[in-house]
Amino acid sequence: MPWPVPTLVLASTSAYRRELLGRLGLPFTAVAPQTDESPLPAEAPRDLALRLARAKAQAVAQAMAQAESVSNLPGNTDDALVIGSDQVADLDGTPLGKPGTHDRAVAQLRAMRGRTVHFHTAVCVLRPRTGFDVCELDSVAVTFRDLSDEDIETYLRLEQPYDCAGSAKCEGLGIGLLARIASDDPTSLIGLPLILTTRLLREAGLDVLAALRAMPR
Repeated sequence: MPWPVPTLVLASTSAYRRELLGRLGLPFTAVAPQTDESPLPAEAPRDLALRLARAKAQAVAQAMAQAESVSNLPGNTDDALVIGSDQVADLDGTPLGKPGTHDRAVAQLRAMRGRTVHFHTAVCVLRPRTGFDVCELDSVAVTFRDLSDEDIETYLRLEQPYDCAGSAKCEGLGIGLLARIASDDPTSLIGLPLILTTRLLREAGLDVLAALRAMPR
């Protein structure tokens, strides 16, 4: 693959997604998408995740079309790959988003104890120059232990996962809340399924390994 590769843009300010995308070793810029994440009436969790992932990617792509709106992008902004992603926890069809507060996190974990929750993470990749626009979903089934109120309070006070859908960080102490994780991709539950993401990037014209070989040393 000849250098330069398309400019890679993450339509997110999530520290978790930035860390995950950084594992690929390619330079990228994270840009806040400025989207309303409120669910629509009766919107299914899977549909919500897909809609928000696309909305985030489209918001950043549209901002990039106005040169003055995004001024910190490296590389060729005329050819960019924009990645949008969103995660929604699904408890029997009820979407669970980021709790934001301690009390909401307590309520979420009490509702999930002893039950299986599906975490739907959507990824949308846009390449405006070529018209590439694909969004797909990766789902993880997470079974929670039958947690006591003391377990919940102890966990929340120690880790404070108030910015995580479902109020638990599986990559941290939250793993102690769980009985089972059924997943095809260990990165999906953290917030950005890299197996799916790298496949979509390949389909859009960016092969990660080929790009790394071509990077200037």
